Amino acid sequence: MYQYKRVKDNLYVLSLDNHTEITEALKAFCDEKEILAGSVIGIGAISEATFRFLNPATKAYVDKTFSEQMEITNLTGNISEKDGCPYLHLHITASRSDYTCIGGHLLTARINGACELLVEAFPDAAVGRYLDGETGLNLYKF
Repeated sequence: MYQYKRVKDNLYVLSLDNHTEITEALKAFCDEKEILAGSVIGIGAISEATFRFLNPATKAYVDKTFSEQMEITNLTGNISEKDGCPYLHLHITASRSDYTCIGGHLLTARINGACELLVEAFPDAAVGRYLDGETGLNLYKF
């Protein structure tokens, strides 16, 4: 699913296996390393991705799947804890073959080529999440 190298006490370089689903692999890595707070950045190539958009008026999520070869021009996000487990909050921008970009909150993405991530763990941080009734979002709880 992934290979990694620890480059500092709290910094990891990951290479995800081709055809792996990004959020699944990243969650498995966080589970393995017991990372409950941190940040993620990355690049790569995908063949399918589902983005999620919150409609603030209805507090309902709208998901849209894109099935085409795309380059990840930026993947960025954070890791926190919800219900005792790693909680990923990831955003992505992806470039299409016509050089236009799409992006948003990343729900899932299937690698087609490579995906390289940098994960920085915050081992002494306690960053939880709670569902905020006003916004419908899982916000930080300190």
